[in-house]
Amino acid sequence: MRGPSSSHCAASLRIGRLCRDLMDDRMSNILIEFDPKGSLATTHKSQGSDMGLFGGFLGWEAYDERLPESARFIDTAGIGIDIKILDIGADHPNTYKLTLNSAEETRRLTAISTGGGMIEVIEIDGASVSMNGDFYETLVYCKQADKVLPFLETSCKYDEITLHTGDQTFIEIKSQEFPDEQLCQELLTIDEVLFIKKLSPVLPIKSRKDLEVPFITCEGLFAYNEDKDLELWELAVAYESARGNISNNEVFEKMRAIVRIMDNSIQSGLKGTQYADRILGSQSVLLKEQMDNNRLIGGDANNTIIMYVSAMMEVKSSMGVIVAAPTAGSCGALPGAIIGTAKSMGLPEDEVVKGMLTAGLIGVFITAHATFAAEVGGCMAECGSGSGMAAAALTGMAGGTVRQAIGATSLALQNTLGLICDPIGNRVEAPCLGRNVMAATNAVSCANMALSGYDHLIPLDEVIETMQAVGNEIHHTLRCTNLGGLSITKAAKEIEERLNELPQSFFKSC
Repeated sequence: MRGPSSSHCAASLRIGRLCRDLMDDRMSNILIEFDPKGSLATTHKSQGSDMGLFGGFLGWEAYDERLPESARFIDTAGIGIDIKILDIGADHPNTYKLTLNSAEETRRLTAISTGGGMIEVIEIDGASVSMNGDFYETLVYCKQADKVLPFLETSCKYDEITLHTGDQTFIEIKSQEFPDEQLCQELLTIDEVLFIKKLSPVLPIKSRKDLEVPFITCEGLFAYNEDKDLELWELAVAYESARGNISNNEVFEKMRAIVRIMDNSIQSGLKGTQYADRILGSQSVLLKEQMDNNRLIGGDANNTIIMYVSAMMEVKSSMGVIVAAPTAGSCGALPGAIIGTAKSMGLPEDEVVKGMLTAGLIGVFITAHATFAAEVGGCMAECGSGSGMAAAALTGMAGGTVRQAIGATSLALQNTLGLICDPIGNRVEAPCLGRNVMAATNAVSCANMALSGYDHLIPLDEVIETMQAVGNEIHHTLRCTNLGGLSITKAAKEIEERLNELPQSFFKSC
């Protein structure tokens, strides 16, 4: 993806893509509403929600190089945008309420960003739904469902079929592919059927009926592995293979592709980055210069990690392509720690892939039982999660056991409980960079503690439950709203004002 925040940029783009499909790619005016009590009211422009939505409306991918200029392309496409901050009664801080208009129709869609680019559509045309973008969704609008529903149940393949009644009645079909064109034509001959909408999946891995995974908690993992003695990365492969219905080799090679994108981003960052709408310049090149001249404290391994974390964050802040792992705001800690350590230890790429698979499995437990969204759980949910994921990976890369890796994660997450999210200047740069560095070095320390036999005391499942509970207690002004912490210092407001005064043409030239 490109952009400062996965919760804002990647998620909003996916929401926009679903809106585009709902309107059959015909939109003339769009009303976007954000709740004043949520995070988007104060951050939708500066952290990329507008940019992502516009890109989604235009049908782009999250890594499209045109994204920084999406507002210009929306204008060229003749789509009018109206953004309002209104009390929409939103229960979630990342709520998008959209009213989509064309000459032919008006549709309404409400969705939430749940962290790390994940989404859920919770309402369409006044009816409650639950769409995560991981199925082919066919919506059959009808006057009455008495004849249509039995016909669909016997005529098409589906994973789930649900009748919804809101402003209009429609039948939702979740499936592995859209119904064939002949069936759609038959449907349209039924008097009760008004029209059909097809919403394509926006996630790379699809869901399916009766999906089962081998485990979803650490306790379950230990039970599953009791008679197998698999390493943590092998357990990750088993999980992802079952979840995605793909072979073990496909899982491994997909992760290899991700690792290579991360490595390319780091190497790009080390060459220096430029972008007008940012607070910090290229810090990593400064650190590299000091490393080369032997002017830094500590060993090369630690400083290489700091340099790699910085380089990745700088690519993110300059609208380059990064992997949101676990999020865009925390995209430096995990690859910086793993790839930096691998370089220092002289490990081959396969070991990096194994480390990243291990990290991903820890991420599964976190997102299943807590959150990756700073708007919900503070920076503990982003940099804290990245640190815990990296700690497990590093322990495994150093030859530690599964239990040692899980213990390292527990320690790392315990160390970051309560970490707030208060970006300076309403940009995801600082103190984000420092917290990513802290997360990576915390991961190294916790990996070494676990390898040395330190007792983590609290089981990881319980620490993750505590993360969720602590996140719920963090005041909303300290959860990526630009309303508290460092965000409201005099210096931060001066930086924000200076950036907001930059002409749009300046961004394009840089």
